[in-house]
Order: sequence, then structure tokens, then C-alpha cells
Amino acid sequence: MSNSVPVVLADLVPTPRILDNRWVRDITLVAGGALFTALAAQFVIHLGFTPVPITGQTFAVLTVGSVLGSRRAAASQAVYWLLGMIGLPFYASGTSGWTKATGSSFGYFIGFIVAAGLIGYIADRRGDRNYVNSFAAMTLGTVVIYIFGALWLAHSINVPLATGDANAISYGVSPFLVGDLLKMLLAAAVAPLGWAAFNIKQSHDND
Repeated sequence: MSNSVPVVLADLVPTPRILDNRWVRDITLVAGGALFTALAAQFVIHLGFTPVPITGQTFAVLTVGSVLGSRRAAASQAVYWLLGMIGLPFYASGTSGWTKATGSSFGYFIGFIVAAGLIGYIADRRGDRNYVNSFAAMTLGTVVIYIFGALWLAHSINVPLATGDANAISYGVSPFLVGDLLKMLLAAAVAPLGWAAFNIKQSHDND
């Protein structure tokens, strides 16, 4: 593989000959990222005081970003959002449809696309090879998700962004901080561990 081409973990996975075609491989990886996010979305904890549940989606978004790279990661999240919009049970608790896709969680869906692309951009430039850099990328991606999610939530349910007792930060950010920190810690380990395993294999092959 040419050194001029960004290399991410997904580029190192052995594939059948049918996936040697770049477009077929990219489409397969994008679809896989979307399906992984849909699966993670089914791990749900509903909170009575906010319309936004705790789910595994953000873990999937962060992981997909680091594994697929910028283009494919952003595309996978756009596909995830669109497939749920047209009726596939991809959203939290198997929900779907236009109302869900454009409702109070719309900002988070857009944040998923941007965050996955941003984390993938960092991975494309080899910023995922050690845990510290990987965790920094996950933190940045999570902040992006919060920004888009909270801004839209404030508009959607007509509350202030950060002032008063009832605001978008208290509904859409604060309840998720501890859980998202755990997801960030786990997701940040995926790429460094993957690269470490690859380097060990390369070293053994060269012996």
C-alpha cells in the first residue's frame, strides 16, 4: 500500500478478493460502520427527565471514526441516520422514522457524522497510534457531539442552552458525562491495541 495513502485499521484487515475493488471495499466498510452503530444503539437506558436516552451509540461513533478513517466514518454515520429515517429499526430501542430522525436527537445525529469524520481525520494522519493521542481525539469527538446535540435540543424543546434550572446542558449533556467518559476510555484503546497487534505480527513475520 502506498505511503501517500492514509492507512487506518480497516485498511489492514484481510478481505476476500471481491473486496479488492476500492469502491466495493469502501461501501462494505461504510455499511459495517452503520450496522455497528445500529447494534450499539440497542443498549439503552431511558432517563425520565430528558428525551435523550443513554445508549451505546457514542461508543460506536468514536470507534468507527478511529477504525474507518474520515471519509468512510462520516459516511457510515450519515447512512446510519438515513436508514433509520426511512424506517429500519436502527435508532435507540429499535425506533425509526422521520420524526425520530429530525426530533430532539437530530443534533446528536449530525454530531455523530461530524465527530466520526473528525476522529477519522486524526486517524488518517496517524494520530491514533498511542493511547494519549487517541483519547484526545475521542474527547474532541465527544465535545463535538455535545455541542451539536445541546444546541439542537435547546431549539427542539424550547429551553435555554445553559441558563436556568431546565436547560439543554442539564438535559442533554450532564446526565451522560460519566457514561461517555467510560466510552471514551474504552474507544480510545481500540486503535492503539490494534496497531500494537499489527506491529507485533509484522515483527514476527520479519524474523
